[in-house]
Amino acid sequence: MSNDSHYIPPKPHSLAALPALLRVMWNGDGNLLELLPAAAYRFPVGNLGYSRRSTVLFNDPALVRHIMRDPDGIFPKSDLMVNALEHLIGESIFVTDGEKWRRQRAMIDPAFSHMRISHAFTAMQSAVGDYVQHLESVADSGETLSLDMAMSQLTADIICRTVFSTSLDSQVAFDVFEDFTVFERSVAQVDIKRLIFEPAWTRAPQPQVVLDACTRIRSHLATLIDTHLAPEADFNDIASAVIAARDVDSGEPFSREELIDQLGVFFLAGHETTASVLTWLFFICAQRPEIVANMREEIDRVVGTSTIGFEHMRQLPLLKAVFREALRLYPPITFMPRVAMQDATVGPRKLPKGALVMISPWTLHRHQDYWEDPHAFKPERFLAENEAALTDGAYIPFGQGPHTCVGAGFAQTESLLIIAELLRRFDFTAINPSRVRPAARLTTRPKEQIFCTVARR
Repeated sequence: MSNDSHYIPPKPHSLAALPALLRVMWNGDGNLLELLPAAAYRFPVGNLGYSRRSTVLFNDPALVRHIMRDPDGIFPKSDLMVNALEHLIGESIFVTDGEKWRRQRAMIDPAFSHMRISHAFTAMQSAVGDYVQHLESVADSGETLSLDMAMSQLTADIICRTVFSTSLDSQVAFDVFEDFTVFERSVAQVDIKRLIFEPAWTRAPQPQVVLDACTRIRSHLATLIDTHLAPEADFNDIASAVIAARDVDSGEPFSREELIDQLGVFFLAGHETTASVLTWLFFICAQRPEIVANMREEIDRVVGTSTIGFEHMRQLPLLKAVFREALRLYPPITFMPRVAMQDATVGPRKLPKGALVMISPWTLHRHQDYWEDPHAFKPERFLAENEAALTDGAYIPFGQGPHTCVGAGFAQTESLLIIAELLRRFDFTAINPSRVRPAARLTTRPKEQIFCTVARR
């Protein structure tokens, strides 16, 4: 194997703009990563492809910061994203803006106190402990494992225990994973022909397979919520806090449908995004045994043979650096699209009303002006002694501005616990690693599931 500094994990083969567009249209799989032209990793601001509506990609960190903070309310979340997600999570805080978003955020802010990491850590430990037992049986049987499914099931169980105070049935976890995969692959947000030829604010009809997947996912969420709405319910968790929330003006609570919307964001975004980056991290670790050896040395030195506790999370700088580098290379939210509600000027670009304003953590995180060896896996970038060299604003895996993900600290702690517990116990070997390719639809996933074998350390 090559030296760490030269290891390039899977990435798309970059082409010029027109060939990239023709490739995506020919493949017909909606993989937006392959739509990115080679120039997107070099320019500060530039057009993204050819379309009837102006589509502009911003890579300048200062301009990205301005757009995402949006002091004048000109750049709400894109109509494409809202139309794609409305059947899944309705009018939740993930897709709303302005006064509606501020009302929702004010109502559920008290629930965020339940996301305090120390409070949730015991539930995390319990879920990871149960999954360790499952992996031991997988290792002993010699069966193959879908890394995507494994990370999705584990993180969904953690979110279910912290949000709803109950473990997640494995069949429900499997169903949610399968339905979310159907949703991502088929939702009309990524219809390239429609993106090119339709004008701004043209609603895209969703395929029936997407509507059916959304119905099944929301049905699972409703079942979990109904346990908390029963008269005898007595919980102290995130779900109960959201149910108890009241509008500061009207005094009204969220309706049952609104609860499905809001808690759906906690459940789906909370587990899907973390599962995405962990899938890539464990795949990379399977290719880099020397990195695993160094992480194990750190875990053994800090923890020994004792239980990994909350106090250890601050004492694992290499694990944290590896996690942050995986987030850099494979940010779960590949694109954060906004739309210009009026004619506007941002930096050197004039934007017509309806223009699609693209913010891409993927291109920011791999931009040649901000990163040395931008496509290489080099976790040492994020060690304390090197962080001063990082470009401010060029690393935004959790967003930026008022809509920054409130679960960022939760996701990091959860991930470090999973990485430490699984790597101290198991070796992962990817099957056909040369076939692995990333794809971007709503999140950054492998184009095909990554299968692996698991062995006890």
